[in-house]
Amino acid sequence: MPKKSGEKNNNIIEVKNLVKKFGDFIAVANISFEVKKGEIFAFLGPNGAGKTTTIKMLTTLLEPNSGTVSINGFNPQKEKDETRKSFGIVFQDPSLDDDLTALENMEFHGIFYGVPDKIRKERIEYLLKFVGLWERKDDLVKRFSGGMKRRLEIARGLIHHPKILFLDEPTLGLDPQTRNHLWEYIKKMNKEEGMTVFLTTHYMDEADRVADRIAVIDHGKIINHGTASQLKKETKTNNLEDAFLKLTGHGIRDEDASAKDNLRSHARLWRGRK
Repeated sequence: MPKKSGEKNNNIIEVKNLVKKFGDFIAVANISFEVKKGEIFAFLGPNGAGKTTTIKMLTTLLEPNSGTVSINGFNPQKEKDETRKSFGIVFQDPSLDDDLTALENMEFHGIFYGVPDKIRKERIEYLLKFVGLWERKDDLVKRFSGGMKRRLEIARGLIHHPKILFLDEPTLGLDPQTRNHLWEYIKKMNKEEGMTVFLTTHYMDEADRVADRIAVIDHGKIINHGTASQLKKETKTNNLEDAFLKLTGHGIRDEDASAKDNLRSHARLWRGRK
C-alpha cells in the first residue's frame, strides 16, 4: 500500500514486482511484500516454491530479472556492501569452519565486517555468553553438536549489529528442546536489539508461535499474507499447518535440487569471502 505524503516509512524490507527466471522456468513471479522494522516475519512455502530464490535476491547473492528490492534503504544490486552490512544470515546448510574454534570463527567474521578490535572483543564475549557458548569458546567447532553450531552461527551473524537477521530453516534437524531454546534466543535478541527477523521454516508451529506476520509463497507467487490468526480465520482452520495445507494443497513436492545446490555453493562462497 503506498504511503501518504509525509508519512514515515517504517519498512526495513520492501519488495516490488520481483521476478526471477531460470531459462523458461519462472522461479519468482512478480511478488511484492514489505517487512516492518523490528518485526519477526515468516516466509513460508512448500519445497521449490521460491523461498530460497527470493532470499538470495534479498541478500545480494542473485540478480533479479526485474522488480526492485530495498534492504535497510539500500539496493542489493547496486549497493552490495552497504546491503550486506545491514544483515546477518544463517544458511540452511552449515557455513562455519569446523577446524577453527568458536572464538576464531567469531573473530574472522568480525574482522571481515570491520568491527573495531575493542568493540569486537566485547561483542564476541556478549554474544557467546548470550547463546551459552562462552565456556566453549576455545573448543573446535567440529566437536559441537548440531544445536551448538546453530547457536554459534546466530551469534556470528549478529557480531556487526545487523538491522536484519535472515534465518533459512535455522532449526532443521534439531530436537524439540534445542529448537525451543534457539527461538528463545532469537526472540530475546529481537526485543533487546530491535532486530528484524526474516525466517523460513517447515515447522508451522514455530511460525505460529514466533512470527508477527506471515507470507505464504507457492509456485513463485505470494498466495496469502497476514498474521497467523488471520490466515487461520480466512481458511477456517484451527492451526497454521492446516491453514498452510489448505492454501498450498496436500500434494508432495519435489525438492528443488538446483536451488539447493546453488544455496550450498553460495554458502561456501560466503565462507570464502572471509
